[in-house]
Amino acid sequence: MSLEGESAPDFTLESTAGEPITLSETLEEGPTVVVINRGYWCSFCAEQLQTFSEVSYDLWFNDGVDILPVVPSPLGRVTEMRDRYDLDIQLLADPDGEVAERYSGTEETKYGVTGISGVYVIDSEGEVRYEQVADDLTDRVYGNWIRYFIRNEFEDPF
Repeated sequence: MSLEGESAPDFTLESTAGEPITLSETLEEGPTVVVINRGYWCSFCAEQLQTFSEVSYDLWFNDGVDILPVVPSPLGRVTEMRDRYDLDIQLLADPDGEVAERYSGTEETKYGVTGISGVYVIDSEGEVRYEQVADDLTDRVYGNWIRYFIRNEFEDPF
């Protein structure tokens, strides 16, 4: 089921900064990008998160855009992931995969509940303006492309 054109499901998750983050509250400040990852152990996810980390300050400062990376793993593991890959963005722990399930879905793997990778650009009204769900674990959209998409008024710049 696609969420594009629909209202984004609201959620509150604990961040690696030690505070709860609620999607609807970030939308009060401007658009938000929700990035669903597979789990703390996923190197493809870490690579993707590094690209969002690189553009996060620029998007926040110049466009009022927040980035909310959702990792279906316990907070301790998610904090280890942030530190191991030296990410400048805070990650959100979704230990039971409930948020991931409402967005791109989940699957059972040897790591337990794993998110299916997805990226969602949500405008300040709460509408999903862009959705990309990975067909396989290497299929990713990176931060710079999302920055172009947002700055091109939610239109594919290419």
